[in-house]
Amino acid sequence: MTRFKTLLMLGTAAVALPMAAIAQRAPNGMFDNFRLAPQQTVTGLYIGAGAGVNFLENSTLNSNSTLANSLAPRGISGRGQAIFDAGFVGVFSIGYGFGNGFRVEAEGNFRQNDIDKVGGFRGAGFTNTAGGMQRSYGAMANALYDFRIPGVTWMVPYIGGGVGYVWRDMHGLSVSAPGGISLRSSDIDGRFAYQAIGGAAFPIASVPGLAVTAEYRYLGTQPTDLNTRAFSRPTVLSVGGGTLRSSDNNHSVLLGVRYAFGQAPAPVPSAPAAAAPAPARTYLVFFDWDRADLTDRARQIISDAARNARTVASTRIEVSGHADRTGSAAYNQRLSVRRGEAVAGELVRQGIARNEITVQGFGFERPLVPTAMGVREPQNRRVEIVLR
Repeated sequence: MTRFKTLLMLGTAAVALPMAAIAQRAPNGMFDNFRLAPQQTVTGLYIGAGAGVNFLENSTLNSNSTLANSLAPRGISGRGQAIFDAGFVGVFSIGYGFGNGFRVEAEGNFRQNDIDKVGGFRGAGFTNTAGGMQRSYGAMANALYDFRIPGVTWMVPYIGGGVGYVWRDMHGLSVSAPGGISLRSSDIDGRFAYQAIGGAAFPIASVPGLAVTAEYRYLGTQPTDLNTRAFSRPTVLSVGGGTLRSSDNNHSVLLGVRYAFGQAPAPVPSAPAAAAPAPARTYLVFFDWDRADLTDRARQIISDAARNARTVASTRIEVSGHADRTGSAAYNQRLSVRRGEAVAGELVRQGIARNEITVQGFGFERPLVPTAMGVREPQNRRVEIVLR
């Protein structure tokens, strides 16, 4: 039993150490294409597979009355124990996630362990020569639950259990003892099985739905009855037969992969949207007919424009002069420039640097209100101030 516990601890450490390394690095996102992804709840169909080390507990071997009666006249007890080497295990599953942490799955599994030695059978000392192996083939139905740990986004632990049926194949069991008796068994017996599962999934960011899994499984079955014959040596004559009832308890440590179909990529926090540039601010200053001097109302509007230019941190102020459609084009061009210069001068008086201001005149080429030539339109006698 001490040897079994040592092997189990070593196997568990073989899974725990690399997972601990992943855990330490996960928050830094240092995995490139194998980077761990934020945890997601499995929704819909998925498949999984895993392989690892199987530790088979020492199996009790109890002879039925028929075999015991064959051994008793030779002073051999009908009770013994098989001790196994560490073996291997493989599982494949197909399941369905409900999106709330619960999953159900169907599983097929295979395990194999070689026989190290056989002890017990008091009076015979069955420890000298032993051979053979045990194989098992199982079909299980499992129910599992995925946990969501607040603040932990790179790992999804889970627990579960299952029931099913396992066929146990004691292949080539052969035990020889100094007392001149050997036992041989090659038989398959199927029994009800049950298991407990604990593990964790580590989602892979580059492939939505894909995860690495690490888990421990305990699998037990009802005791199996194995047809067994007893032979005398060296004549190899059968001296009787019957069954050996054997226990079957397995501890497995596995690494695997799981893929859930149709999973959306994990949401990635988006960067704050860049603030939209402030819209241009436009002010209109109106003039009397054939005049370029500023009214009190005009100075008030220019003061508002200067104050807002500092508030919105404008880098350029465009001043555009206009005229109505009375008089010649050349005269109105000069008049529109004079109006623009008057506004620019007031902006400077309000604290705006002159090099921040551009002035241009458009005459009557850009009326605010279209009119025929010779029409006096007050809204066309204007200067537009645009903050950029």
